[in-house]
Amino acid sequence: MTKDLFGNALLDFYNGNATEDIITSTNISDEDILPLDYLFRSYKAMPVLEQKALKLSKGSILDVGSGAGSHSLYLQDKGLNVKAIDISKGAITVCKKRGVKHTELHSILDETETFDTILLLMNGTGIFQTLKDVPYYLKHIKSLMNPNGQILIDSSDIKYMFEDEDGGFWQDMNANYYGELDYFLSYKGESETPMKWLYLDFNTLNIACASVGLKCEMLAEGEHFDYLAKLS
Repeated sequence: MTKDLFGNALLDFYNGNATEDIITSTNISDEDILPLDYLFRSYKAMPVLEQKALKLSKGSILDVGSGAGSHSLYLQDKGLNVKAIDISKGAITVCKKRGVKHTELHSILDETETFDTILLLMNGTGIFQTLKDVPYYLKHIKSLMNPNGQILIDSSDIKYMFEDEDGGFWQDMNANYYGELDYFLSYKGESETPMKWLYLDFNTLNIACASVGLKCEMLAEGEHFDYLAKLS
């Protein structure tokens, strides 16, 4: 996110200067609105899978892609030691202003500390970007786990978006994995540099985990082809 429009939007909302929401789209979907107040939601307003992940979090915690810090603040208020990281400068600024005690501006690949729980929520597999890069990311994240540590990650199987009216599945066999998307974001009429974003079905995640020596366990399934998994 070279322009950090996401961070700018979070700052505007926090400072009371937001006049519109974020607009998102992908190469297979039309424009959609991402309400800014949703990014500042309370625990009660979070999806069930996120609530479950927060309930299972323990020990020292790394919140990857922390955004406005809603997950970190909830855990911090429970007395847990949380570190929030994000590649958005604006997001980290908002985290600090909202009271997150430990924040750093960098990618998960630049993290060096170790943790008991590593959280990757709101389609946590998205940061892997492409299917071929999943083992590379998983190896690094595995190196950040303390003994008996856990990774809690969510995603969705978006295969349903390729089904026709008869229930058949259509996809260009010469194309990449169907969960690899081009992600577009705009705010106040300005467009962010497009980025890669990965939705990963559970079976594919399970295979990738096995390839790097991680156990992958399905913890819960949502109502929209989404799921929460525990890696250990």
